[in-house]
Amino acid sequence: MPTVLRIGSYRFYFYSHEPNEPPHIHVDKDAASAKFWLDEIDLAQNIGFAKKELNQLHKLIEEHQKLFLDKWYEYFSSKN
Repeated sequence: MPTVLRIGSYRFYFYSHEPNEPPHIHVDKDAASAKFWLDEIDLAQNIGFAKKELNQLHKLIEEHQKLFLDKWYEYFSSKN
């Protein structure tokens, strides 16, 4: 599970066994976890984050979208 970025108590990462899904990023904080699609940023899954915090995460992902996409393609292109 390569960690791409840490911001405060948030950990942004992806699983190394998900190359066949569209680009996305997982984010964890304590027991909460969410998954966001990256091409058009959208929530794919949420376990435990409140709506307000999901909105904050959406903004953080917008700010770092290029980094996340670059890391996604860099990582998965090296696996082929």
